[in-house]
Amino acid sequence: MNKLLTIVSATVLSSSLLSPSVKAFSGEVELGAGSYSTVKPVGVSDVQDTIYKTPNITGAMPTNDWWSSTAWEQYSNAQYPHPLAMINEPSGLRIYNPSNNIEGLGGFTKGWMNDIDDFVLGHTGTSSFENTKVDEFSDWFVTNEYKNGESSLHVTYGHGSPFVYAEYEGGEPRITLPSIPPTVWYGDENSNVLGITTEKGSHYALFGPTGSTWSGMDTKTLTNHLNGKNYFSVAVLPDNSIETLKKFEQYAYSHVVDTKVDWSYNEATSEVETTFMFETEAKEGSNEGTIFTLYPHQWKNTSQPLLDYTFDSVRGTMKVAEGNSFKTTLIFNGVLPSLPDLGTYDKSVLTNYINEAQTEVDTSNDTYYFGKRLGELATLAPIAEQVDDNDAANQFRQEMKNGLEDWLTASDASGNLNGERLFYYNDNWGTLLGYPDSFGSVQEMNDHHFHYGYFIKAAAEIARVDKEWASNDQWGQMVELLIKDIANMERNDEVFPFLRNFDMYAGHTWASGHAKFFDGNNNESSSEAMNAWAGIILWGEATDNKELRDLGIYLFTTEMNAINEYWFDVTGENHNPDFTRETASMLWGGKTVGDAVWWTNNPEEVHGINWLPITGASLYLTQYPEYTKRNYEALVSENGGDSWDAWEDLVWMYRAIENPEDAIRQFNERKNVFVPEGGNTKANTYHWIHNLNALGNVDPTITADYPIYAVFTKNNAKTYVVYNMTNSEKTVTFSDGTIVTVQPHQFNIGNDDTDSGEQPDNDTIINAFERIEAELYTSMNGIETEQTSDVDGDLNISSIDNGDYLVYENVDFGSGATGIEARFASESTGGTVDLRLDNESGELIGTIDFTNTDGLDNWITSTATISNTTGIHDLYLVFNSEAETGLGILNWFTFTNEPIDDDSDTDNDTVIVEDDFSIEMVKNEPSSVTFIFSPTSGSSTFVDFHYTVNENPQQNVKASENNGKWEYVVTDLQAGDSIQFFYTYAKEELAYDSPSYEYTH
Repeated sequence: MNKLLTIVSATVLSSSLLSPSVKAFSGEVELGAGSYSTVKPVGVSDVQDTIYKTPNITGAMPTNDWWSSTAWEQYSNAQYPHPLAMINEPSGLRIYNPSNNIEGLGGFTKGWMNDIDDFVLGHTGTSSFENTKVDEFSDWFVTNEYKNGESSLHVTYGHGSPFVYAEYEGGEPRITLPSIPPTVWYGDENSNVLGITTEKGSHYALFGPTGSTWSGMDTKTLTNHLNGKNYFSVAVLPDNSIETLKKFEQYAYSHVVDTKVDWSYNEATSEVETTFMFETEAKEGSNEGTIFTLYPHQWKNTSQPLLDYTFDSVRGTMKVAEGNSFKTTLIFNGVLPSLPDLGTYDKSVLTNYINEAQTEVDTSNDTYYFGKRLGELATLAPIAEQVDDNDAANQFRQEMKNGLEDWLTASDASGNLNGERLFYYNDNWGTLLGYPDSFGSVQEMNDHHFHYGYFIKAAAEIARVDKEWASNDQWGQMVELLIKDIANMERNDEVFPFLRNFDMYAGHTWASGHAKFFDGNNNESSSEAMNAWAGIILWGEATDNKELRDLGIYLFTTEMNAINEYWFDVTGENHNPDFTRETASMLWGGKTVGDAVWWTNNPEEVHGINWLPITGASLYLTQYPEYTKRNYEALVSENGGDSWDAWEDLVWMYRAIENPEDAIRQFNERKNVFVPEGGNTKANTYHWIHNLNALGNVDPTITADYPIYAVFTKNNAKTYVVYNMTNSEKTVTFSDGTIVTVQPHQFNIGNDDTDSGEQPDNDTIINAFERIEAELYTSMNGIETEQTSDVDGDLNISSIDNGDYLVYENVDFGSGATGIEARFASESTGGTVDLRLDNESGELIGTIDFTNTDGLDNWITSTATISNTTGIHDLYLVFNSEAETGLGILNWFTFTNEPIDDDSDTDNDTVIVEDDFSIEMVKNEPSSVTFIFSPTSGSSTFVDFHYTVNENPQQNVKASENNGKWEYVVTDLQAGDSIQFFYTYAKEELAYDSPSYEYTH
């Protein structure tokens, strides 16, 4: 077994995965049912071989970091750990303090160094080093080596540190300023410490060892004579006071030698606590700890005492603290696999959009665009479930499975290296490269979290309903290999670096693998990073891997706070006053950009790149509707109005956060002509807009003790939503005391717990003309609930005996209800249900016959007339039965304001009789007709209904089975409309098409 296989085996075992084995071709490594290749396919690109590192670096090489260019280039490009900036050059480390020179220029803010510097930290033993190599690294610090013969220089610097630490061999520190001598305001040639101010107005302290001296005091080249020692440090200062210099001097000889981050998720409080630890080595004395600066997302969320110093940066004000650690506490507000089925939409319209999506064919064939297709399918599947189109949901999941299994298998059907789609492990860098690649994902190692995040999110959607597919024996190991590439949580793993794409100190991800830019590294689509972290959360919860779930929660919560601070600046405190945009489209180490993305300056895309993909995990976008309003209005201004020429669906979805009515208006005006953004669909757009219209936005002040949740607020009404990923009933407690009970693999959908079995407040009004779920009673006698077997609903009422009753308070019958529909099943001799008002023996307004349906799995919808009932009443359902086995089970009921004739009105009905079947057309109301297909020669396993209205495009839908009959309702009809239709039906395992028919409404 080769070296790679040995390393992978050890690492995989440490992650509770199965050990791999060689599968088909030499170099294929099998993980469960999938595999990856250690052999690069012929004729494809690869990442460069050269890594500038010393022998101290073994195992996987970090990429996509703020300091990555050192590993990729002979020296480096500009790096921005903040508050300092630096470049590794032939003569040494060029150091610059951007803090005094942050400038807003309308569409962007600059804090870059380019060819600017305050001075170069060099070496008296040589004027030029051959290269710079990475010698050590920790979570947010790096040490680089310069070497020329016997002369060497090691420099250590890191995020948030005002210090640069240096160690010398074969020479001494030489500080070279670009043009004029510095102003020396503390110390002299005989002191080991100098306080200087550079030409650019930046203040520094230069700390030589005790007993060291200086030469070149009146020149632009200062040399420290080390007095036989080998250490030196530089600190940028917030001012030029001696008091400040003395404070920094306390830590000048306490060199940082290691940094570590640790995180924990408290499920009970939904808090993410992150601990940042500095390990220091005292070069003189015994002082421990260091001085460090905190970004806004850190100092706003810590109890760490702060010093009275600040630095400016392109991220806003950085505040200063001291010590060897600090902690932040952030709130996790939950994610959902999809929005619930609570929107104000028309179900038939949503069904038609699902049907449209079923006909789409996607030919994307690279890791990014195929990933977007996976993301599209992952949003469609749960929406299809909500419209009871399980065939569509299964179709979408099957396409996801087929695609993922293809990518996650390195060999083809013949056992050869797959030349089409696969993942290849590059053991030089320690990374998984997907082919076909795109946007530099191979050669530059760009965007792995964007691309692979879609794969992970799709796998999580499959795992939600098919845990066997996600098991280690099947595809789970390969999915978790993708997770390890972008966010490996094992710091000592030699196969993949620790948290590749995530910068734990900056609080967000970086996109470029190499960071070879004068502006530092960059990150554009923060929302696609959030999509990846949401995928890890959902995958971890679906597979009961709490470590992975909590990793995802840490990444998601931290990046969310960084987005709100630095991309959106929701409080208006961080962006430079001369930055004229309401959003940052891209963050760079040395600048903030708000007027362009990589490919365009089109306003919709400049804004929308940090929204997409919009899914059930995107609700963090709704936390600040006031900011959303400002951002949308800025977009309208930049675009010259709301006539959108790109990504209009995303704009409407964003608009729905603050003004859903306007979003619905815009959608309706363009619904027949707009083309969704490449990773979105009409179904998802319609579903999102109408859910936000009904529910409002996320309330970040309320948390839950289970992570798959959201709390919505609209007009002071709250809706508590939980999706239970587990196999057992779950009781979830919210921080305001609300308790909901959720069945396995279900939503508890409803306002103020009404769909969870909890009782509504007495002032809750129930609309009689909307479906009333039977389990949402206010009180009862003798009743139990159970998981329903019906095609629609979560729970039903069971254990119904003679004299039992249900109470529904505050049912609003409006100006008059005259009929009722009830959904039930029974295997008993039957009985009746009395409908009474205001008490158990109150006014009898009607009776429903509760007949035998030949089994508790055979559901029917029974209808009955009631006496005209108006106003608001408490409704009592009183059950009457002499059956010994119980009356049956009840799923739901609803009232109608039109009389119901149980014998049907023959003037409105048409019947067609054929040898195998009969078809009945029942006119329900002026604008809809129910088409009922009844097999007469055996049962049918499926019935498809194909129809056109007035020669418009043909619709192809699944009919719904109702006690052996197959029904579909055509809506939005007008008198005189012509419907041409036919059926496809199963008979004895074969499929047949009926003749074509025409019906005139």
